[in-house]
Amino acid sequence: MNRTPILAVSGIDKTFTMHLQGGQRLAVLSDLAFEVFPGECVVLGGPSGAGKSTILKLVHGNYAADRGRILLGSGVDVATADPRAVLAARRDTMGYVSQFLRCVPRVPALQVVAEPLVERGVPHDEARERAAAVLTRLSIPQRLWALPPATFSGGEQQRVNIARGFLPDLPLLLLDEPTASLDSRNRDAVIALIHEKRSRGVGMLGIFHDPAVRDAVADRIVDVEAFAPRAGAAA
Repeated sequence: MNRTPILAVSGIDKTFTMHLQGGQRLAVLSDLAFEVFPGECVVLGGPSGAGKSTILKLVHGNYAADRGRILLGSGVDVATADPRAVLAARRDTMGYVSQFLRCVPRVPALQVVAEPLVERGVPHDEARERAAAVLTRLSIPQRLWALPPATFSGGEQQRVNIARGFLPDLPLLLLDEPTASLDSRNRDAVIALIHEKRSRGVGMLGIFHDPAVRDAVADRIVDVEAFAPRAGAAA
């Protein structure tokens, strides 16, 4: 395995300001540190509320850290980078499969899935062909490809979301409960996609509450509770 991390997180503190509670500050993470290497899937472990989703949002640049470094293999420190550099990192370095599909209404599903490849310069025909292949693997029937995902069931929308996130070949992939609303057949399809990404040297950081899925994909588990702030750390 390549021992140069694709993601190196160190010294991260994160607090939230509760504006509806008189500006009270809630400490969530203290001195968070871990690494993700190419070709491995690192899973964030811990109970609900421990800060797992917060960590993914910090790495993706949706949340700002109070201090510390979130260094990508490309050399970008997400914790200090300007918005333009973060957007470039999302395009060139890291993908993100969230729990929710956000896309422009009335855009066909095939176009929604192919769009990340087109944005990266892949010819439209090739992008659509690759999008069709992954939609087929995730049991989205061809009759739905020309329809907007907003008309789909929740499980179908999630599979479109997964297809869109897995399609680009990026060094780092963030996974926020990608199998939460899937049946066993499609859970197995996602597990297979994760293994394939790993075999191609992609580093992955994910949250999986399903123990069977977690056991099937995890190379290492980061115990998020180990980075809980001490009592009274924020007031």
